[in-house]
Amino acid sequence: MATTRIMPLHVGKGRTESQAISDIIDYVANPEKTDYGRLITGVGCDSRVADAEFFLAKQQYIANTGRSRGEDDVIAYHVRQSFVPGEITPEEANRLGVEFARRFTKGNHAFVVCTHIDKEHIHNHIIWSAVDVNCNRKFRNFWGSTWAVRRLSDTICIENGYSIVENPKAHGKSYNKWLGEQAETPHKEQLRMAIDAALQEKPESWESLLRLLEEAGFEAKRRGNTLSFWKAGWKNNVRFRSLGQGYTEEELRAVIAGEREHNPKNKYESAAKTKPVNLLVDIHEKLQEGKGAGYARWAKVFNLKQMAKTLNYLTENNLLEYASLAEKTADATERYHQISEQIKAAEKRMSEITVLKTHITNYAKTRDTYVAYRKAGYSNKFLAEHEEKILLHKAAKAAFDELGMEKLPTMESLKEEYAGLLAAKKEIYGEYRKVREEMRELQNVKANVERLLGMSEPQAEKEERDYGQR
Repeated sequence: MATTRIMPLHVGKGRTESQAISDIIDYVANPEKTDYGRLITGVGCDSRVADAEFFLAKQQYIANTGRSRGEDDVIAYHVRQSFVPGEITPEEANRLGVEFARRFTKGNHAFVVCTHIDKEHIHNHIIWSAVDVNCNRKFRNFWGSTWAVRRLSDTICIENGYSIVENPKAHGKSYNKWLGEQAETPHKEQLRMAIDAALQEKPESWESLLRLLEEAGFEAKRRGNTLSFWKAGWKNNVRFRSLGQGYTEEELRAVIAGEREHNPKNKYESAAKTKPVNLLVDIHEKLQEGKGAGYARWAKVFNLKQMAKTLNYLTENNLLEYASLAEKTADATERYHQISEQIKAAEKRMSEITVLKTHITNYAKTRDTYVAYRKAGYSNKFLAEHEEKILLHKAAKAAFDELGMEKLPTMESLKEEYAGLLAAKKEIYGEYRKVREEMRELQNVKANVERLLGMSEPQAEKEERDYGQR
């Protein structure tokens, strides 16, 4: 799921245009939120001085057109794009943000994408200049732009295999209210999770289960046939019968008696994804490129964190020998390429089917015209009068001959084949993303190990070769 919202940014009272732009850019480019600037991407501008470039573009626009609306003028547009915790990496979120901005502005406006990772949910702040790159036109917000933003964001998420909001409500809540409610686990889910944990203790009776829940901070209250629970900090009780299938008193008594199996329903429980290992920064090389002492201090801290992550990864995955690491990296890379080839083959065939359907349609529509043309003895006059249809017919026939088709497939069979390929592609894409992330992390870990060991590329290749000969 990805949520979006578009907001025009005005100059406002008591601020200059320069101050207004700087305020929002400074917030979204906060180093503590963007991994010290690593998750900031500028297109059509330098992200480090984007506020100055947006301001100069606005001044040039006023000089070119003479148009200015003062305090009510829009200086930039801001979109917030938020993703489900644990579903996407910061780098991937930043890439999707850049793709969204490029497609929504059609490449006509400079923009900055800042990916924030200071909260459990990863989210993008996308800001583009209201003035186009030629400084003679402005982006005009339009009726229904919120839906257009959501539709494009959903399209990009689907194309890349991420979830979306299936049925958005017509009168949604504000971003802050939505985020605030999602940040806290609902009371019913807290109670379900407590029941799941209590059942792990194998209680011998219903009373034992209630006692375990009481120890976890849930107070049971029964009024007639209605059983409810209360916990410190809750305003209202949660009725037991409202927990849904698998959590009724009858079902849980059956679980305790060993008559059925309990299936947890923790759909809100999603641990934050561990940040992947990144490549170490070559501080000496960066200093030679002109980076200053401040960058060197940041890079040292960054490298220490990545070395610690690298060691943790090696220990957790039992890859303390270089040869084992090299072998696993090679296996992951090979698997990634295999899946990539499967996806490419499916996409190629889907493209062929699309073209073939077009040719079949054209062939059917122009067949009578071509028969008449043939009966006319391939008359030049007839050709001049029906040239477009005849050319379409010939192009379709040439395509069929190239494919060696003696009998044309039905449109229904092509639709079924296309749907099957699309379903297979969607099914394998989840594995593709998983394998890709694993391969990238292994390659980063391997590169970091080689650098820490002072191994050159020939040495690393020799180590891998020696392992393969054992």
